[in-house]
Amino acid sequence: MLNNLDLSKVIFIDIETVPCVYHFSELDERGKELWNKKTRFLQEREGISPAQIYEKAGIYSEFAKVACISIGLVVQKDGEQQIRLKSFAGTDEKELLQEFIDLVETKFAMPGYMLCAHNGKEFDYPFLSRRMLINGLKLPNLLNIAGKKPWEISHLDTMELWKFGDYKHYTSLELLTYIFDIPTPKDDIDGSQVAAVFYEEGDIDRIIKYCEKDVIATVQLMLRYNGLPLIHEDFMIST
Repeated sequence: MLNNLDLSKVIFIDIETVPCVYHFSELDERGKELWNKKTRFLQEREGISPAQIYEKAGIYSEFAKVACISIGLVVQKDGEQQIRLKSFAGTDEKELLQEFIDLVETKFAMPGYMLCAHNGKEFDYPFLSRRMLINGLKLPNLLNIAGKKPWEISHLDTMELWKFGDYKHYTSLELLTYIFDIPTPKDDIDGSQVAAVFYEEGDIDRIIKYCEKDVIATVQLMLRYNGLPLIHEDFMIST
């Protein structure tokens, strides 16, 4: 799979998102009305109220924000492959998005670089792009896909690769790490708990650690896809 892929040119990413306000009751009246319209189908299907379904707000870019972006790079040092990790996180979404944009537009501005995320095409890439526009920021070239032909878009997605053309097939990163014997990234919290950690605990470091574990798992999964050995945890470095 992807025999010609240069891993040194792949920017592995993962994001963690939280509702813009923690509770449905904190939305203004217009926000509540629009949330009700946005989620009406889910409300009817599950038989629950707008307030009850608000626990899913973190996946909707119109009602949620980015709390953390983690990136991972595969590098060679002293004959060993390493995963270099860097995260942008905090309560100021615009600031962390701008820091990510600045890095991507400077260090990874040369042709050939690609983004890779698990379910990135359905979630991470569009969510980042929408939140950047909402914050009045200019999209970096790697995310600005308007008008580009499919083969000009530098986006990889480990979930899409696993589909092998089966568009109905969803497989979680957690399941894939299990079947490929990769250490699980879900040994502390999972995505449903991030909002509570953010708003109740204020523990940004815990969210960063969780996000970076997902990046590491995505790197290791890509290695497995290509029949390559996993990178040992001793060679994972956060900067």
